[in-house]
Amino acid sequence: MDDATDQTPGNALPLPELVEARLADAPKLTSAVKTLISEALGDSENAGGSHTASTDPVYLGNITVTGFRGVGSKALLKLRPKPGVTLVVGRNGSGKSSIAEAVETLFTGTNAHCSGQHPNHAVRWRNLHQGERTVVEAKLAVEGDPSPSTVTRTWTGDAFTDSQAVLRRPGHGTVPLEQAGWEQATRTYRPFLSYVDLGNLINGKPSEMYDNIAAILGLDPLNAATRRLTAAKKELDAVVNAEKEKKPLLHAALENVGHDDRALKALLAMEEKGGPDHAVLDALIAGVPTADEGRLREARLEATAEGPDLDRVGDAVDGLRHAVADVDDLKGTAAADAHSRAELLQAALRHSDHHADDPACPVCGTEQALDREWAVRAEAQVAALLQEAEEVRRAEADLRAATRTLQDLVHVPQEFPAALADPWRIWGDCRRITDPAELAERAFKAAVTLTDACEVVSRKAREELAAKDERWRAVVDLLAEWTRLSREAAAAKPRRTEVNAALTWIKKLTTEIRDLRVNAFADHTQRIWEKLRQQSSVDLKHVGLHGGERANVRKLIMDVTVDDTEAPALSVMSQGELHSLALSLFLPRAATADSPFGFVVIDDPVQSMDPAKVDGLAQVLDELGRDRQVVVFTHDTRLPHAFRSQGLPVTVLKVERGEKSKVNVTSETDPVKEAIDNAMALAHTENCPEAALRHVLPSLCREALTTAIVEAAWLRRNRTGQPADSLQAAIDGTERLIPLASFALFDDGLVHPDEEVKDRLRALYGGESTTLIRQCQQGAHPGGFLPHDRIAFVRKIEDLAGRIRKPEVNA
Repeated sequence: MDDATDQTPGNALPLPELVEARLADAPKLTSAVKTLISEALGDSENAGGSHTASTDPVYLGNITVTGFRGVGSKALLKLRPKPGVTLVVGRNGSGKSSIAEAVETLFTGTNAHCSGQHPNHAVRWRNLHQGERTVVEAKLAVEGDPSPSTVTRTWTGDAFTDSQAVLRRPGHGTVPLEQAGWEQATRTYRPFLSYVDLGNLINGKPSEMYDNIAAILGLDPLNAATRRLTAAKKELDAVVNAEKEKKPLLHAALENVGHDDRALKALLAMEEKGGPDHAVLDALIAGVPTADEGRLREARLEATAEGPDLDRVGDAVDGLRHAVADVDDLKGTAAADAHSRAELLQAALRHSDHHADDPACPVCGTEQALDREWAVRAEAQVAALLQEAEEVRRAEADLRAATRTLQDLVHVPQEFPAALADPWRIWGDCRRITDPAELAERAFKAAVTLTDACEVVSRKAREELAAKDERWRAVVDLLAEWTRLSREAAAAKPRRTEVNAALTWIKKLTTEIRDLRVNAFADHTQRIWEKLRQQSSVDLKHVGLHGGERANVRKLIMDVTVDDTEAPALSVMSQGELHSLALSLFLPRAATADSPFGFVVIDDPVQSMDPAKVDGLAQVLDELGRDRQVVVFTHDTRLPHAFRSQGLPVTVLKVERGEKSKVNVTSETDPVKEAIDNAMALAHTENCPEAALRHVLPSLCREALTTAIVEAAWLRRNRTGQPADSLQAAIDGTERLIPLASFALFDDGLVHPDEEVKDRLRALYGGESTTLIRQCQQGAHPGGFLPHDRIAFVRKIEDLAGRIRKPEVNA
């Protein structure tokens, strides 16, 4: 059977390899984006994974059921763990559905009947006759494993949910079944289909019908990666948006600060071309002065402006003035005269020293006036005069010291406010005044003027700064918050770009694969429907999915036409057609190649189907059985008949329930062979009552011929294409073998005259064939028929039945 999810070359690879191939062929994606995609998909694939689960197909082997529902003591269902169709047939109440539900419960821990999901009510799950122990066990064949695995579910309490299941797999030990990695797969690929599930597929909520089909598309890893990347994008968007939302508020707050250079500097730093200047913003937040703050810097300089120490200046001026007065008081005194004459003689001595070879007086020109004798006398006279002029000398020294003291106080700082330029200049000029009296006068005046000016300017600057700082403090917290958000946004933007690129790529790939697989699924569904519809006027035109995985409105779309007129599927189909449509939807889901289950278990799929659809169902199951192990539980004998009449291979097992819920499963033999074997056993029976030989033996032989004729009739019908329901009705309404043989011998599906039928029988099977048929029918009459050689009679019937069943003989 074609796989619903592997129909196109672009969709042939398993999902991980397909993604890897697409990534390798995506040159526009950066390595960082590819890594993001791989990580997102890797997390999705590893989530809830298990080392126990196998990716190779798993097939069902022998199944034992003990104490579950209608099964009492241990019942054994022998299955061949390989592809093929097995029909488990039994009448209602035989225990076949109990076995089907036991298999489902073994893997899933639940089923619709026992968990109360059945539309009527929950049923008792523990068998009345085997109340102490309830166990379901199955042997599993996993391709590649050297020996079978075993899965066992045991009930430990009174509640249906009080069960534990374990898996024993060669090389993997024993683990709880939930750790086997099949839990999600049983929901996604659903290898079990009960009668209740069949109805839910069609009658469920639109979103549930959507989810049932969407699950098989195998897009869970891509959807999980999309959710993961979407969550990452949401987080990154929140970071970037937080900065964007806060920025207008900060702009407004900074503009409201007024003429504060810090606010202006913050605004400029926020709008730097290459992105915010976080270093400047950090400095503003911390209160660290930056290289140029304009008026704020000038105001800070003014606020710290301080003039000279007036006390020290005053003391220095007073000292200078006293020194000047002392010098003035000594003018005109003998001491002053002695001081002057001493200075004059000292000058003459210096001249004499410099001009020792010329003793003439430089003033009057007298020869030999400044000789050595004169010098000795002059030096003695200077010493006497200096002693007399000591008071004047001390007064002048004090004046010089007082002048230096005042001048040393005249200091101009390297940087001062522009508003104080003139006072500081005047104060600085005082250092160049040489007259002590003028210096004392101007220095004190300049100092007072400068000090007053500094006080006025400083007070105004402090007031200005206080106002500015109050407004600034109101905004600096907001600036700090925005700066933090800006840094986070700057760090998030490259990552967000990468996440957006990864998310776009994943979504595009998901849409592409989803469309491919939905189309493949729809094609598969329509192919199955074409086989199941068999004479139905309903044509399935389109199957699709509307909405997305997370959409509030999502549904399965099924477009049908009735006699070429469009109509809603669920309102125009009969119950049998709805069941056929449900099977058309279920089988592609269970048959997808991504499923780890190599088996499909279906319970009662034939309900409400007419004979033609049963034939179509047999064809569908046969096609499915070429790649899957198909196990079908049914009470309807038409399904085994549909397989045999169409020459389709099938294994039929028969379920029978005896006393105290003892359920036996046996291989059902060929019904013709079974009737012949029973007849031969009776023929060989010694001392068999004559009545049994007259009536039972011919009746068993008649049963063999009837079955052979009906099979031949269906084989002819399959060649001629006559309506199945018409043939079935005709067969059901015909009691005698000769009229019944009309359907096996002629193409028109009509009952032909007895002589015409007999002629055809003799022509095909020999003259004795009509005699044998007549003798078999006599068994139902009061006198019956007693064959002379009963063993030879049975052998002749066996040969005739075998020839009737051969298509080439009937052609």
